[in-house]
Amino acid sequence: MPTIGVAIAIPEPWATELQDYRTAVGDTTAAMIPTHVTLVPPTEVDEADLPTIVQHLADAAADVAPYRIHLRGTGTFRPVSPVVFVTLVEGISQCEQLASRIRRGPLAVDLAHPYHPHVTIAHHLPDELLDRAFGELADFECEFDVAGFHLYVHDDAIGWQPTRRFALGPAER
Repeated sequence: MPTIGVAIAIPEPWATELQDYRTAVGDTTAAMIPTHVTLVPPTEVDEADLPTIVQHLADAAADVAPYRIHLRGTGTFRPVSPVVFVTLVEGISQCEQLASRIRRGPLAVDLAHPYHPHVTIAHHLPDELLDRAFGELADFECEFDVAGFHLYVHDDAIGWQPTRRFALGPAER
């Protein structure tokens, strides 16, 4: 059974900057995880359901207009979860609405925690490294337009791979 995820890819040059930072702070999982905002967390699906899932994602994408994300500063989920992230200061509600549309039907998944769009920069590290990441990226800032999202499939050898992009808004005819 493949494991999939759905996410908004962070564009360059920020994707590489944040992934390199995550690696430098000691997060060994970073090399196998493209920099992103999660819409659907890792989910095992039946291979036979993939065509239905792809159609569902295309339908969801068509119902949502492109929007802007503004990332600025850091936040954390500690003590609930050992995660430090870059925060969204614009685009939060649009991410929430998009994630809600996607997490229906064939992708109706129960979340372990309430959905909170963010970009992880340190995960499951000792407190001193989480503190370091929280402080060192406190001044991080970027803005970009979100015109689509990706379906990712996990490969044990090379990590998360984008397999399909879904453009936001109605398809051009």
